[in-house]
Amino acid sequence: MIHQMNRELLIDSLQNEDIEKFRNEFLELHPYDQASFFKELDEINREKIYHYLSPEEMATLFENLEIDDNDYKDVLAEMNPNYAADMISKMYVDDAVDVLNELEKDQVVSYLTIMDKEAAQEIKELLHYEEYTAGSIMTTDFVSISANQTVRSAMYILKNEAPKAETIYYIYVLDEYKRLAGVISLRDLIVNDDDTMISEITNDRIVSVSVGEDQEEVARKIKDYNFLALPVVDFQNHLLGIITVDDVMDVMEEEASDDYSKLAAVSDMDTIDRSPFSAARKRLPWLIILLFLGMMTASLIGRFEDTLNKVAILAVFIPLIAGMAGNTGTQALAVAVRGIATGDLEKENKWKLILREAGTGLITGAICGILVAIIIFFWQGNIFLGILVGISILCTLIVATLAGALIPLIMHKFKIDPAVASGPFITTINDLISILIYFGMATIFMSYLIK
Repeated sequence: MIHQMNRELLIDSLQNEDIEKFRNEFLELHPYDQASFFKELDEINREKIYHYLSPEEMATLFENLEIDDNDYKDVLAEMNPNYAADMISKMYVDDAVDVLNELEKDQVVSYLTIMDKEAAQEIKELLHYEEYTAGSIMTTDFVSISANQTVRSAMYILKNEAPKAETIYYIYVLDEYKRLAGVISLRDLIVNDDDTMISEITNDRIVSVSVGEDQEEVARKIKDYNFLALPVVDFQNHLLGIITVDDVMDVMEEEASDDYSKLAAVSDMDTIDRSPFSAARKRLPWLIILLFLGMMTASLIGRFEDTLNKVAILAVFIPLIAGMAGNTGTQALAVAVRGIATGDLEKENKWKLILREAGTGLITGAICGILVAIIIFFWQGNIFLGILVGISILCTLIVATLAGALIPLIMHKFKIDPAVASGPFITTINDLISILIYFGMATIFMSYLIK
């Protein structure tokens, strides 16, 4: 965090247009703090910074800038086009691609046209990969060496390539056909003699990902193996790029935000809408679907109107049973979606999960059913009403728990994002099921309920 005194000095130097004082103070800050300070400024002061910093210095700041996707367009529009293009070319390739992916196609073409040709070519190579795949988040700024060279020559290459490489802790070894043959660490180079052949110290047990692999699976692999970087290869095992742990952290945050949004039946929750109309437009599709499902619930209750007329007290317990079904279904849903997202369910037999959730529903349903039956008996003085509600809760919790676990598993089987089985969706479905069970049981118990 920027100290208040530093912030005041920076603001003062901007207002007084003291370039030297500003640069001395600003460039001492960590890039994250530079980006945080930049975000706080108005457009007038931001334009001063574009004149005070070189494109390369601005690139470092921009790589750490955390703003809404649409705001990238606004910030770039403030810059001179040549300055913006030069800045993007100085960024790490994967970060540059992330920025360009938020722009219109004609803007991207414009920047690539006036950009340094070598940088533009590297960026173009990554831009054509499908979004949310390994190819779209990898960088081509890595160090590779040949298996048939010495540690001395490898160190020479490393020293030359290090300034523009995103990481130098892993050095990738290629065979004569430019295929990935192994990997060595920086430590391996340092501790071995200069005349040692690279082939003698290469680790050929490589974990890599395909260029088309989903970014969520990439993040899981890096987490499981505790790597700092992961190589990306094509179908012939040619090394195309690497994905570093900092990029994976961004992916994990993005995926978590996306899943949470879907669980809440809200889209694009990672941004805060400035307009209520925009927020309403995003939420309405789900709400309309849930509205119609709610109407089905109301219609179902209407079919049991005669039952309600005969025993009006039944209406009192509708919210209780529906609420219990929704709560337990959402809990089971959260367990299933998390298991799928973390990959735990790939290692575990899915039938074990289903049986476990069924058992959980049986135990919780039995305990809650017995408790509510006792309470209703002492409250209403009607043992049969207590038994009816108790059995309804038992059956409802078993079915709702199974539904919460099964629906995301089925969706995952058919390659549909299981997070779409959102909390509100499961809750509404379980409302329908619980009402059907409750009034079905009430019809059976009718002769005992009417005094």
